[in-house]
Formats: sequence, C-alpha cells, structure tokens
Amino acid sequence: MRRQKILIMGAAGRDFHNFNCLYRDQKAFEVVGFTAAQIPDIDGRKYPAKLAGKLYPKGVPIFEEAELTRLIRKFEVDTVLFSYSDVPHEHVMHMASIANTAGANFMMAGARATMLVSRKPVIAVCAVRTGAGKSQTTRRVCEILTASGKRVVAVRHPMPYGNLAQQVCQRFATYEDLDRHHCTIEEREEYEPHLDRGTIVYAGVDYERILRQAEQEADVVVWDGGNNDTPFFRPDLHITVLDPLRPGHELEYHPGETNFRMADVLVINKMCSADPEDVAIVYDNIRQVRPDAVVVEAASPITVEDPKVIAGRRVLVVEDGPTLTHGGMTFGAGVVAAQKFGASALVDPRPFLKGTLVDTFRTYPEIGTVLPAMGYSDEQVKDLQATINASDADSVVIATPIDLRRLVKIRKPCTRVGYDLQEIGHPDLKTVIDGMRRRRSA
Repeated sequence: MRRQKILIMGAAGRDFHNFNCLYRDQKAFEVVGFTAAQIPDIDGRKYPAKLAGKLYPKGVPIFEEAELTRLIRKFEVDTVLFSYSDVPHEHVMHMASIANTAGANFMMAGARATMLVSRKPVIAVCAVRTGAGKSQTTRRVCEILTASGKRVVAVRHPMPYGNLAQQVCQRFATYEDLDRHHCTIEEREEYEPHLDRGTIVYAGVDYERILRQAEQEADVVVWDGGNNDTPFFRPDLHITVLDPLRPGHELEYHPGETNFRMADVLVINKMCSADPEDVAIVYDNIRQVRPDAVVVEAASPITVEDPKVIAGRRVLVVEDGPTLTHGGMTFGAGVVAAQKFGASALVDPRPFLKGTLVDTFRTYPEIGTVLPAMGYSDEQVKDLQATINASDADSVVIATPIDLRRLVKIRKPCTRVGYDLQEIGHPDLKTVIDGMRRRRSA
C-alpha cells in the first residue's frame, strides 16, 4: 500500500515535535520534508537521521516555506501539516488555500494528540500571543511551588536553532551550561531568569526523552511555553496569559485561541498599563467563550537598575526580539521605562542598522523606533553590537530578559529594565495551584 506523503510546515520547534509524535517509525507515512518560517537561517538544514528514526537514514530535508507549491507538486504530497505558532487565523487559511490549490490536503494536529503524559504533576503556562507575559508568569509559578517545598523543573518550548543532533536533550543548571550548549540570545533570554532563581531548565528536540529525564528530579514539571503554542505535555493545570494591550487577539491568532479555550486559568496581565476599554473587551470575550475559567488579574511592574541613565537623555531602547517581530508589538518594557523616567527622546535605530538587522527591519517594518535583540546566530549578535555602538544615543535601555552586557560590548552608558508578575487581588496563582494539589491528593 502506498505510503501517505506528508510535508510539515514549521519553524524549528513544534514541527519536529509533531513529527516525533505522529510520524516517526510509522510505515504508513513518508515525511518528504519540513518547511521553515519566522526564524532566520533554519532552512537548508536537515532533521538528522539520529532523531528521524530508522525510516529516514538520510534525515529529513528542511526547505524554505516559499517553495510550498513546488514541493507539493514535486513530491506529490498528500497532506500538509501546519505546525508553527503565533500567526493570524487568516494566515493559516492562506496557507491552506495554497496547499489545496497545489493538490494537497491541509491539516493541523489536535493538541491532545501531541501531548505527552507525565508521571509527575504538570503545570503548563501558555499565552494567546508572544509577549503577553508568559515568562514572568512561569517564574511566578515556579516561585510558588519552590516556596512550598517542591522540587521544580521547568521544561521550555523548543528553540533548536543550532546542531539538532547535539540538542536532543539539554539540561541547564548553570551559566556554564548555556555556554557549553552554545545558546543564542533567544535561548538565554528564556533560560537565564530561571537559573537566576535556582530552577533547573530542560529543552531540546526530543520531548519524550526530555520529559522522562526531567521527571527523575522533579516533584512538579512546569511547561514553559513558547510563542502562543499549546503544551507538549498534558497539564494537570493549564494557565493561559492574556494581553489587554492587544485586546481581541485571544480569538484571532493560532493556536493562541486554542490555549484560550483549553485553559483552566486565564491570567489577564498588564492590568495597570492597559486602557479600561481594552480590558473590557478581553473580559467580554472571556464571558462569551470561557465563562467557567478562573480569572487572575495581574500586572508586570517594571524596575530600573539606574534611572539616571535615562532621565533627560536620548536613549536607544533594546527590547525582546520575538515580541517585536512575530509577536507584532511596537514597544515593550524598555519604552515604558524610558517614558516613566523622563528620557528626552527615543533614538530611531534604523539609520544605524548593520548586517542582518537590515533584513529584520525589512521583514518586520512595523517595529519602528526600538531595536529588537536579535541573536539567533553569532553573526546577528555581532550585528546587534555594531548597531548599538553606531547609534548616536546618549545611553542604552536594555529591556531583554537577560543582561545583554554579558554577550554584547556596549560602549555607551546603559541600564537594565526588569519585570516580574504581581497578581492583583484574589484569586491568585497560589490559590489555583493549591487547588490543583488538593484535587490530585483527594
């Protein structure tokens, strides 16, 4: 019987997990390739034979998404599996139309079909959009569990942008581990804040293997989601973060809406900075779609290392990269800090862009007058450093989750902006976590 030919559309993360869950060692299917989007320089690689299994002794090639029509026709693809996140529903259906026009079926895997079952309790923290506040919510969950005496391991959504065969299962407990695994800025931004608080982090490519290893040293596994993707592990408690600065997006983006509909707990973040009218839109959508969900209100107040570096100065603001690019935000905590502490002006980075950052702004022209901390490769890190130092700013406001000064030599006065989650009133996260533990012990 002819094997069904599958082409997986991805962005170096969910696509590999879907392959492992649905197609690896399955003789009824032949995955002819992956396509790559969102992340620069991930096409042209291969999903290695070491990970792909015995049916793919040469591995599985990764192509540019722009080749979708040609690939469907060349390989006589039966089904295209859409496997990446944080895109408008309209984008997904455009891809479906392209696939259907070329003669292929189009599908998305159900969340349940790709969730691994843990032997330990799992709390999943997800979001409806990149930049909603998922990371600080995850840190808050880990803090609550640790304070109650639980051994906590955070498992981060994949970011395997390097050598896939060497990134099968990664464990991070120290900064030296970050160096040993050659982590990008994007990886460090997610891992370092956990390490600063004594939380062990796992990530990689093969999440069955990652989960089994993490279970050996955890009382509770915390799934630290990426973008607005759904959990890779079946959660005992599913927390989804909503962003009232982007009201309505909880019903407009894939697969964020799935997280919105699946969640046990909805955290409305940024309550202190959002307009009341926008908060009302979010609440109205909750009433219509998830009236049974527990709602936790929260804020992410900023702290600034040295406000004098901002006051009265022309500042270059460096923000978290993914939040500005496929997250679609035009500002973050750095801009808020610049306004709060009296910067005389925001310096537009565009006249000073170097190398790969020129391409970034060409791809995402809506970024505007802030600089995304792009660091998917050593070349991008060098270009980021050159751009910062070439600017005519008086000082630099670093609003990335890590101290960028560890990786980039900045020849200007600079200060860091931090932010942590603070719940407002009740219920709070401790209440809902305690409720989960009581249900499990009953």
